[in-house]
Amino acid sequence: MVSLRIHHKSAEKSWSSSWLVVMVMVVVMGAGCAEGVKLVREQEHGGVVVYPFKEGQGPLLSSFRTEALAIIRQKCGGRSYEILREGEAKGRTRIVRLIEGQEEMIHERRWGIEFRCR
Repeated sequence: MVSLRIHHKSAEKSWSSSWLVVMVMVVVMGAGCAEGVKLVREQEHGGVVVYPFKEGQGPLLSSFRTEALAIIRQKCGGRSYEILREGEAKGRTRIVRLIEGQEEMIHERRWGIEFRCR
């Protein structure tokens, strides 16, 4: 009977550790997926699209760039467009609450593309 109790505690401890790992992964993944592509300024024949990028990857290799260009094409109704300028846009800093009251400060960098439909 003692061996069953030890086994039960061991299984409970293993389950608890697994649960902790899953919760940390959810928090970290959620922090990385903050905000995607946004059309932040819309005009009749153009606008500005912004998207997040990671420090080591850079804005031109960001997976969000493809989505940003798709939004531009959609806004222009499939017609051609001209990129007037692009560069780093105002990012944001936010605090993410982790397990057991710990906090982590996340700095998000964003890239902006100003465009005009032709």
